Amino acid sequence: MRAFLHLSLIPLACALSAPASAQLLNQKAIPAAMAITIAQTAIDTCKTNGFAVSVSVVGRNGELILQVRGDGTGPHTMENSFRKAYTARTFRSPSAGLAKRLKDDPLLPLIHLSNVVAAAGAFPIKAGEDVIGAVGVSGAPGGDKDEVCAQAGIDKVADQLK
Repeated sequence: MRAFLHLSLIPLACALSAPASAQLLNQKAIPAAMAITIAQTAIDTCKTNGFAVSVSVVGRNGELILQVRGDGTGPHTMENSFRKAYTARTFRSPSAGLAKRLKDDPLLPLIHLSNVVAAAGAFPIKAGEDVIGAVGVSGAPGGDKDEVCAQAGIDKVADQLK
């Protein structure tokens, strides 16, 4: 009986040791050079418009790839640009969308999540329809002005995101 039990376990052991048929994920990511271009373009655009800003670029998982504190900006702009970018990446939509949702529902529980902010100034970065990161800008007098600079950064690398 004992020998029979051992023999019956052999097929089970073979089945469990067979390689899985799943394949590795093939995902696009924002390279450092692209993050630098996005940030510098955003800073230059805002500077041309008379605004000093800080910029954060986050990757696919909301991780910080690059953060630049613009000349003459307040220290809060670093955190705010990151939180805007994180929000845009997390919700796969402009950070202004969460601000609108909060206005429509003042008790929206999403605003209590870490690193989430209901403020305009960030856009997701997409490769096709795949959200691979986000850029957030803070320091201009109004999120709508931050958005102009963030969009300019994305537009600068748009041909590389196809």
